[in-house]
Amino acid sequence: MRFGLIYELQLPRPWDANSEHQLVQQALAEVEVADRLGLDYVWANEHHFLEEYSHNSAPEVFLAAAAGRTKQIHIGHAVVLSPPGYNPPARVAERMAMLDLVSSGRAEWGTGSSASRAELEGFNIDPALKKLMWAEATEQTANMMVMAPYPGFKGDYFSMPARNVIPKPLQKPHPPIWLACSNRETIHVAARNGVGALAFAFVDPTEAAKWAGEYYEIIKSDQCVPIGHSVNANIAMATGFSVHHDEAEAIRRGGEGFQFFGFALGHHYVYGDHIPGVTNVWERFERGRDAMPPAVGNGIGTPTQLIERLTQYQDAGVDQVIFVQQAGRNT
Repeated sequence: MRFGLIYELQLPRPWDANSEHQLVQQALAEVEVADRLGLDYVWANEHHFLEEYSHNSAPEVFLAAAAGRTKQIHIGHAVVLSPPGYNPPARVAERMAMLDLVSSGRAEWGTGSSASRAELEGFNIDPALKKLMWAEATEQTANMMVMAPYPGFKGDYFSMPARNVIPKPLQKPHPPIWLACSNRETIHVAARNGVGALAFAFVDPTEAAKWAGEYYEIIKSDQCVPIGHSVNANIAMATGFSVHHDEAEAIRRGGEGFQFFGFALGHHYVYGDHIPGVTNVWERFERGRDAMPPAVGNGIGTPTQLIERLTQYQDAGVDQVIFVQQAGRNT
């Protein structure tokens, strides 16, 4: 089993003029340490307008800096928002190829369509069409990385004339493709399209075993029709992360941050009434924190506890565990 770190670049209020600069520089320093320690992946998500939850609107820039500071860790663009209203497919092909060249073939191409109203409405994306947009754009972006020249395309959601999209990636035919998955349905979508599943749903090992089993059943069947030019059979699952020889200290250091991660996710994606530039998500979190369940289990605890839990994920068929450490006010 492999291990990764993910960076939403969370920044709870209050902020000052230097907060975002400090956030980015500290995250890059952490990635350097992760590379030296032998972690396998660093992931960074593309998000827009999700104040406090994610200040990572240009992860390809962050990841290029990370690539320049590291030697072996895979450089995962966890989600490139695929609907053309966010990113024209040709620009995605160009950016991913360049990231692959900069990192000497370590790039991983995560895809997704987003689910928050702030992002969808901010870029005028029709939620009812976003999955169809993802499929069309992802398939054509893969073609652009492989074909020389790309013959052009006239589709339902974007069109472009024949062009040779350059540069081409170092990895052939293209960097491994992944899909962000929040439930079993999208796990199945990933498998049917022959792409890796980035499961950001925080499920326990028992549920993980069901997801992984179903994923690999589809991958091995004739239901799997690759959307790209290769199959990336991989399932990765995320968990909180804070480890110390004293369990109480591990929870003290990392529990609150992981609780905020879940709260802010719910705020922006489910129940939050957010006024841009005004709403203080951290204050709302603090008011409701006493009613939240404690952040224990999975990746928070002692080394012995983590080894036991991670072994359960491995036995469940999970290929990679992605640690959420940069969360809330974790230092």
